[in-house]
Amino acid sequence: MRALIAIAGAALVAAACGKGSKPAAPAAPPGAARPAVPAGPAEYTVIIKSTWTKATHPFEYPSGAHFSGMIGASHNAKYSIFAIGRRPTPGLERLSEEGKHSPLDTEIQSAIDQGNALMKFESGGLKNWKDSMVATVRVDAAHTLVDVVNMVAPSPDWFTGATNVNLAENGAWVARRTLTLPAYDSGGDDGKTYKAPDRDTNPKKPTTRASTRHFVINGRVKPVATVTFVRKAS
Repeated sequence: MRALIAIAGAALVAAACGKGSKPAAPAAPPGAARPAVPAGPAEYTVIIKSTWTKATHPFEYPSGAHFSGMIGASHNAKYSIFAIGRRPTPGLERLSEEGKHSPLDTEIQSAIDQGNALMKFESGGLKNWKDSMVATVRVDAAHTLVDVVNMVAPSPDWFTGATNVNLAENGAWVARRTLTLPAYDSGGDDGKTYKAPDRDTNPKKPTTRASTRHFVINGRVKPVATVTFVRKAS
């Protein structure tokens, strides 16, 4: 009899323990691996060549056509000089309207001071399309992206350039990268022709790709330049 009571008691205890128990939680999946980045810094030669000529862009092609000097920066994902759909900074607006590097150079320096940019680079302007604009940029594991811009001149507020060009790939620095560059409208002026009088836009409009007949021919965007990044030997 005592044996039966002991067995029954054990069964009740087991049932009580089982009633409140929960199945073991599945093991947490391992954390997602971070993209590999290069171990050390690298330097690149930045080369901008014009493809904007009277033959390629015949509509109202202006006399005195030229590019302002380029200005750019290496940076991380928290900074960029421009973005489609974003209103221009005062620095980008002045660059696109007058070709001046100030105050864009100050904006870049602020990003450097905050740790979001590594360095600024610049060049002189370009008038002879047989030549190129050339500068040097340094990148590192924390700043693998590069932006560069220059004014398409004369124009109300048109510029060309590239944003968020990633020079790291599969844990290494790319040896060479070339991009074709369209013209952009910074959103700072309402002019519609190369030599339109100043028509300052307030409030500023978002930056867009230039969509006038000057740069869109037979429904196709005609690039105005190329930029090439060539890694220097370490």
